[in-house]
Amino acid sequence: MLRFVRAWTILVLSLLAATPVAGQQDAPPATRIVTAAEAPVVDGRLDEAVWTSGPPLSDFTQRVPLDGQPATERTEVRILSDGQALFVGVWAFDSDIGGIVPGEAIRDYDLAQSDAVLLIFDTFRDAQNAFVFGTNPVGIEYDGQVANAGQGGGRFFGAGGGAQNRRQQSGSGGGFNLNWDGSWTVATSRDDRGWYAEFRIPFSTLRYADGEDQVWGLNVSRRVRRLNEQSFWAPIPREFDQYRLNYAGALEGLEPPSQRLVRVTPYVLQRAVRDYQAGDLDFSYPTEVGGDAKIQITQGLTLDVTANTDFAQVEVDEVQTNLTRFNLFFPEKRPFFLENAGLFQVGAGGADLFFSRRIGISNSGPVPILGGGRMSGKALGLNIGLLHIATDDLLLPGGATAVPENQYSVARLARELPNRSRIGGAFLRRASDVAGDWNRTYAVDGQLGVGEALTFTSFLARTDTPGRNGADHAFDLQGGWTSRALVATANYREVGEDFNPELGFLPRGGYRYTQLYAQTFVRPERWSVRELRPHVSFYTYRDIQTGFEETSRVHLDSHIEFEDGMEIHPAFNWVREGLEEDFTITNGVVIPAGTYEGWEAGWVFFTNESAPLSFNGGLNAGNFLTGDRMNPFGTVTARYNSSLSGSVRVDYNDVNLPQGDFEATLIGVRLAYFATPRIYVQSLLQYSDLADSWSSNIRFGWLDDAGSGLFVVFNQANGFDTLARDTPLNRVVTVKYSKLFDVSGW
Repeated sequence: MLRFVRAWTILVLSLLAATPVAGQQDAPPATRIVTAAEAPVVDGRLDEAVWTSGPPLSDFTQRVPLDGQPATERTEVRILSDGQALFVGVWAFDSDIGGIVPGEAIRDYDLAQSDAVLLIFDTFRDAQNAFVFGTNPVGIEYDGQVANAGQGGGRFFGAGGGAQNRRQQSGSGGGFNLNWDGSWTVATSRDDRGWYAEFRIPFSTLRYADGEDQVWGLNVSRRVRRLNEQSFWAPIPREFDQYRLNYAGALEGLEPPSQRLVRVTPYVLQRAVRDYQAGDLDFSYPTEVGGDAKIQITQGLTLDVTANTDFAQVEVDEVQTNLTRFNLFFPEKRPFFLENAGLFQVGAGGADLFFSRRIGISNSGPVPILGGGRMSGKALGLNIGLLHIATDDLLLPGGATAVPENQYSVARLARELPNRSRIGGAFLRRASDVAGDWNRTYAVDGQLGVGEALTFTSFLARTDTPGRNGADHAFDLQGGWTSRALVATANYREVGEDFNPELGFLPRGGYRYTQLYAQTFVRPERWSVRELRPHVSFYTYRDIQTGFEETSRVHLDSHIEFEDGMEIHPAFNWVREGLEEDFTITNGVVIPAGTYEGWEAGWVFFTNESAPLSFNGGLNAGNFLTGDRMNPFGTVTARYNSSLSGSVRVDYNDVNLPQGDFEATLIGVRLAYFATPRIYVQSLLQYSDLADSWSSNIRFGWLDDAGSGLFVVFNQANGFDTLARDTPLNRVVTVKYSKLFDVSGW
C-alpha cells in the first residue's frame, strides 16, 4: 500500500507544480454578441429584422470526413441577447433539400443519425465544462452537460458483461451527461434553400461566473447526415470531438444578469396498483404529492431540494442477459440526480466510487425517497458537489423489512487546473437506523494533461465498514495518448478484498487489474471505405491475495467504417476464465473450479442507422468456460418519417457445456409515435426465458418545461409457474402531472 501512496503523492506534486503546455494550434475565431432591443419570436423562420444585425458565424471547417477542409454546405449563425436570454439563429443551407435526414421527433434523439446543429457554451471558459444544446430539422430539444472535457473515466474492459454490457456504460456520471434536461425552446422551418433553427436559451438555465462583459467559450457544429459530414465553426482536429473545449472560439461582450432564481416543480400522482405476488385481491389507489425546488445560491452554484420524490415517468431499464459472476451496470435516468452529475464523478470505469442508483433502488424494488438536497456547481474556484438524501424503509408483503431507513451523504470537491488537469477529493457515507450498519468511502483523485495528446489520471481510496478488517484500499493509475495516428492507453488498478464502496459501482473485488490498448487509423482513398481502425488490447484480473488469474483477454480487431456510417468489426478474442470455486451459471448447471481458455469470435455489424430500415448486431461464438457458446444478437429498427418508429431486439445464447446445455433468449420490442417533439407514446415489451418472465411498459408524455408535464404510465410484469402457465406478477397504472413555477419574485 505504501508504494501506491508514494506514487500518488508524486502525481499530486506534479499536478500542483506543473504548468502544462498545450500543443500548438491556430488562434480560435471570436465573435461578439449582438444586443436586441426587442426579442425575436421563436418560430424557426428567422424573418425579423434583428436577425440581420452583425456579421454571421460562417466558414465552417470539416472534422470528418476531410478534416481541415471547408464544409460542403454553407452555414450561417447569429447570436443575440435581450438581457434575459440568448437567441441563436442558424441558416443551414443545403444544395439537396431532398437529401435532408430529419431524424425522429423525440427529445435527445441521437443527432449523429440525422442532420443537426449543435451549440456548445463553455460558460466559465475553463475548457473542461460546458452546456450543449442541439436540434434536428424537426425541431427536437437535445441538451446535455460536458464535464472533464468529455472524458468519463477512461477506456475500460472486462466489466463482466461482454461487449453489449460495455455499450451500456455511459450514464450520467460520464464525460457527457445527455440525461440532463434544461429549460429552453427551439423551433425549425424548411424551404427550398435548406433548413433553419431558432433557439431561445434563458440565462437562468445556464451557470456562469459573476460579473459583466464576460467572454465564454463557444463552438457550433453542423452535421449533414447524407454525406456523414461533421463541421465546426471553431475547427477541431479529427482525433478529438466537440467536447475538447480548448479548441472552442470566443463569444465576447456578454452581460448576463445577476439573478437568484427560485423554481419549484410540484407533482401530484395517482396510481392503480395490484400486486398479485403479495396476494392482492383487487387494486389499491394510492395518491402521492411531492416535488422539487431549484434555488440559485450564486450564478454558478445551485441548491436542489426534493421531497417525497417519485420517478414514475422515467423510462424502465432494458433487460440484460448475465452469464457471468459479476454485476451489470444500468445508467442513471432519474432527473433529480442528473444536473451537474459529472461534478460528483470520482473513480474510473469498473470502480466508480459514486453511483447514484445506489440511492432509492434495491433488488427488492424501489425504495421510498423521503427527501433531501443537492448543492452543485462552481464557487471559490472549486467544483462543488454536496448531496444528502434520506430514504424510508422498504417492507416486504409479509411486513418484514427488506431495506431499513438510510441516510446518504456525498461531499465532492475538485480544483481544475490548466490543460485538462485537476485535483480533487471525496467523502461518501451511508448509515441506516440499524446499529452498526454504516459505510464510508474516502478518496482523492487527479488528472494531469501533458501537451495535447498525453493524459494521466489516478485515484486513491479506502473504505470503512464494520466487520471488514482486511485490505480496504483501491488505487488506479492510467495513462492515455490520443493523436491523429494513434490512440493508446495503459492502466493498472488494485482493489483490496475488503474495499467496499456501498455508494459506488464495483462489479468485482479483491483484484489487481492490468490493461493495455493501442489503435491506429488507416484512411483509404477508394473502395467507399472511410476508415480502418486496427487495434489490439489485453487485460487481466488477478486475485490480490493469491495471484490467481480470474479473467484475461487478448482482443484483435479492425473496425471498418464505410462512407454512409455502416461498420463491420471482425474481432477475435483469446479468453481465459479462472474459477477459484464452483460457479452456478443457471439452474442445475454448475461449473467446477478450474481455468478455462480458448478462442472466440466477437463480430459486430451495423448498417447506416439513419436509414428508414437499419440493423445493429453481431455474433459471439467460440470457447465459453468448459464448453462453447453461440450468441447472435441484434436489433432491427424501422422508421416512418419522423413520427413513427419500431424496433425488435433479440439476444440469443446457445450454451453447450459438459455440465449441461441450456439456452437463454431475450427479446425486446419497442414502438413509438411522436405527434410533436413534446407529445409522444412509447412502449417497451421485454421477454427473458432465463428469468422466466416478460414485462410491458407503455408511456404517454405531454412535456412542458424542463421535463415536467403530464405522464400516463402502464407497467405489467408476468411470470410462468411450474406448469409453464403465464401468470401476472404485478400491474400498475400511474398518472402523474408536474409543473415548473418561477417563484423568484414572490
